[in-house]
Amino acid sequence: MSERIVIFDTTLRDGEQSPGASMDTRAKMEVARQLEKLAVDVIEAGFPVSSPGDFEAVKAVAGTVKEPTVAGLARCVRGDIDAAAGALEDAKKPRIHVFLATSKIHMKYKLKKAEEEILKLAVDSVKYAKKFVDDVEFSPEDASRTDLDFLAAVFDAVVDAGATTVNIPDTVGYATPEEFGRIIKHLREKTKNGSKAIISVHCHNDLGLAVANSLAAVVNGAQQVECTVNGIGERAGNCSLEEVVMAIRTRKDILDFRTGINTREIIKASRLVSKMTGIIVQPNKAIVGRNAFAHEAGIHQDGILKERTTYEIMKPADVGLTGSKLVLGKHSGRHAFSERLRKLGYTPGREEVDEAFAAFKSLADKKKEIYDEDIRALMEEQLLPIPSTYQLEYIQISTGTTTIPTATVRLKKEDEVFQDASCGGDGPVDAAYKTIDRITKMKCRLLQYSLRAVTSGKDAMGEVTVRVRHRGTEVTGRGTSTDVIEASAKAYINAINRLLFVKGKAGSAT
Repeated sequence: MSERIVIFDTTLRDGEQSPGASMDTRAKMEVARQLEKLAVDVIEAGFPVSSPGDFEAVKAVAGTVKEPTVAGLARCVRGDIDAAAGALEDAKKPRIHVFLATSKIHMKYKLKKAEEEILKLAVDSVKYAKKFVDDVEFSPEDASRTDLDFLAAVFDAVVDAGATTVNIPDTVGYATPEEFGRIIKHLREKTKNGSKAIISVHCHNDLGLAVANSLAAVVNGAQQVECTVNGIGERAGNCSLEEVVMAIRTRKDILDFRTGINTREIIKASRLVSKMTGIIVQPNKAIVGRNAFAHEAGIHQDGILKERTTYEIMKPADVGLTGSKLVLGKHSGRHAFSERLRKLGYTPGREEVDEAFAAFKSLADKKKEIYDEDIRALMEEQLLPIPSTYQLEYIQISTGTTTIPTATVRLKKEDEVFQDASCGGDGPVDAAYKTIDRITKMKCRLLQYSLRAVTSGKDAMGEVTVRVRHRGTEVTGRGTSTDVIEASAKAYINAINRLLFVKGKAGSAT
């Protein structure tokens, strides 16, 4: 049976150290509950001595979650260890995680201590932590830049002192996968205690290698991976939980390992962490990014529709998504367009599809993404050409910060011209719509209003899209103009014309 890798989540500790990502106790509790649903093995809940707030947050998490081990971070300082022990006293499975820098650059410039002093301090701290909990983890900070012989000596010494897990951090994201793998292999095979403690890794992403280094470590004997949801953390972040977990799950042919993660909770965890920290997930982020399971290129869309595995190596449902997303844009092909028509309930013939597809391509050159509402509008125009019952001839708006918005509108219907004015409302667009309602005698409810620039520059063409409801019937209307108010009026009139046509009232506005 494949070896099980322990997933140690440090989103609440290292992840929270991302600039601007600080979470209060309430936010930490929400994330901790989701991490428990995700079934992580260890939750590093914080650094208790760092602030009263962090102490209380660790204490709250420790007293709430039951299945995961809850860890508190501490420097090799008795006060830190006391704080961690106090915060973890209600934990069902407590762990104190102590750390001390071991690289020459840190010992010389930060700690100003010799190797012998570092070794003694590490051993004494592990022994002191063992007085409070059975589960003690030790991290030689900046391990990837530490002399390998000294690192091995520290490893053996802290295990002799009682450490149950020894974490090997690539603190500044300096290592490469082959190099980092060799370090783990050496500790596993060349130290006397290599098999007596769990070897963990904690990789940073400064060179974009955090996940690659973590996987190289696992292949070479590491049994625990420390990571964060969305890969957040100091500087460029940490090893991404979702990436390392799904890599192990997806590439079982070369990675004969498993985790206990409930992968269907990944998307929920990602979105919650993004919400609580305010750190937006980049669209092209692996596994959880908006585009991770999205396809726009026509060749890709055609392949996906014929056989999902042509362009997808994971099932969207496995990470908590409902399915793949075929993004319709200028790169999309006829197959994807036809499939979207089918899903929207249209069954046009070949010639109608050809005409609609040509119109779609023309629209796609103007818009980055085509939405279902755009497709419906195209099909309505293609299959059911909408008569222009009312046409806008004139519009004048009076508005200002201290002026009551007033709109004068002139509409033409066949050979008749209608003009009216209305004041009040929430602004110039609302005033225009009230006037149009008065002329057409159709009081519609505005459900949605959106404005997008079709072109760039100060004279950009604006496109207004509205969705309105009248006596249970909903339609979409569109209008374009370099004048936003004119585009808004055209969109509303377009919607009314659609309503009249759909309701069969083209001859009489009631």
